Amino acid sequence: MDDKEKILTLHPQGKKGVNIMKHKYDVIYDFIAKELKDGKLRTFESLSDQAVRELTASFDGKVMWYFVTVKLDMEARGIIERVPKTSPHQIRLRT
Repeated sequence: MDDKEKILTLHPQGKKGVNIMKHKYDVIYDFIAKELKDGKLRTFESLSDQAVRELTASFDGKVMWYFVTVKLDMEARGIIERVPKTSPHQIRLRT
């Protein structure tokens, strides 16, 4: 794996994405996909809190910033979706 490889993220509202290191993207992407694969709804807060708890010790960077960036990218790519009219907002894998 090339540690210098980057990915340009997408934004669900068409805003400009950001370039982040692909290996960091993959860590967060895999975490989100794993946690949502059972089909259950998760609040943004519970999922992001869990990511911070589980990944901070081994992750080089601010877990919360990367979590938000990758979550938005996954929404823009149609992999996960924000459940309409939920407060606090909930997310799930798209089927």
